[in-house]
Amino acid sequence: MEKIKNFLNYAFSLSDKIHISVKTLLIVIIVLIITAIVLRLIRRLVSRKLPKEDSIKFISIFNYLRWIIYTIIFLVALQNSGVNLTALLTASAALLIGVGLAMQTLFQDIISGIFILADQTVHVGDIIQLDGKVGRVEEIKLRTTRAVTFDNKVLIIPNHLYLTSSLYNWTQNGSETRENIKVGVAYGSDTELVKNILIEVALSHPKVFHHPAPMVLFTDFADSALMFKLIFTLNDSFVSSIPKSDMRFEIDKKFRENGIQIPFPQRDIHIINK
Repeated sequence: MEKIKNFLNYAFSLSDKIHISVKTLLIVIIVLIITAIVLRLIRRLVSRKLPKEDSIKFISIFNYLRWIIYTIIFLVALQNSGVNLTALLTASAALLIGVGLAMQTLFQDIISGIFILADQTVHVGDIIQLDGKVGRVEEIKLRTTRAVTFDNKVLIIPNHLYLTSSLYNWTQNGSETRENIKVGVAYGSDTELVKNILIEVALSHPKVFHHPAPMVLFTDFADSALMFKLIFTLNDSFVSSIPKSDMRFEIDKKFRENGIQIPFPQRDIHIINK
């Protein structure tokens, strides 16, 4: 018994003013284990009663707050076990400043992640565009958001970029999006025929919605062509490049069948002899 007591009272000296005993370490470990069990029970009880979407949101925010709670419990346990936290923090002030500067971006990412979940800017499954990159959100983590691009490449996005860059959420208003195809035809072409062909091609594609109906805009008299824009609605803009490609093949085919030319840039050169 005396040996156990001596072992528990054995202290590690970190400096002249800072001493931590084996008993203190055991108390801190036990307190952290109890805290982990209590937090796990709270998370299960609360998330069980929430709808699925709210439950995912709560668990994500809870994971952020859990580390803050661990830190507070750890410091309180040390203080109550007789450790002089003032001396400990004073001795490690320079180290803490260096760590704080190094982890500045990390804290920005974590705080940004909380904002994302709180104001519901981005959800799992949303299609987002950030810095010219487009991906479908697969997971929102503590520090980063994981998205997958159309060509199955993984984007790891630091959460602070949501606050410092312009974010486009393609699906926040729903999965239906308006897409368009631009095409130019030669001067002298039958513009009504061009319009009818473009609408026919759009309506014949299985991915294009009939309501709202596709429409064609005559956008410009360009240098070498009459410019048109075919506007249509799709249900999944993430793979819009595939139906767009299908329709371009069909437009080229229909134009050839009806004698409509897609011109290349042309210039008239006048040579003046003096």
